[in-house]
Amino acid sequence: MRIREAAAYLGVSDDTVRRWIDQGTLSASTNAAGRKVVDGYEVALAARAHASPPSPPGGTLSSARNRFVGLVTDLQVDTVMAQVELQCGPFRVVSLMSSEAVRDLGLELGSAAVAVIKSTTVIVETVEDERS
Repeated sequence: MRIREAAAYLGVSDDTVRRWIDQGTLSASTNAAGRKVVDGYEVALAARAHASPPSPPGGTLSSARNRFVGLVTDLQVDTVMAQVELQCGPFRVVSLMSSEAVRDLGLELGSAAVAVIKSTTVIVETVEDERS
């Protein structure tokens, strides 16, 4: 994977990836076109190591593993249903729930909240390799 692609996946600048290569945090090699590249798996491990999601508020404990801590950025509430949007780090999470639940949770713009995701379907997509 090229340095600019690694930077995009890591959420850092190209220069930061180059610094990490110079510091030995990431290793690099040269591809057939003479460009410096890094291994995708190594980038994934670096992303995991550098991820620092905020802790759930108030020491909440849960068995759920797919939890995203964030802030409420949009609320659309009618008499029965509501759409709640959270910004969880770089991810936007949208939930549909009852208006009663919004009131019971005291959700308002800027509130801290945790999105807990339980799904029987997870779709994984890839893009075609740019190996030219």
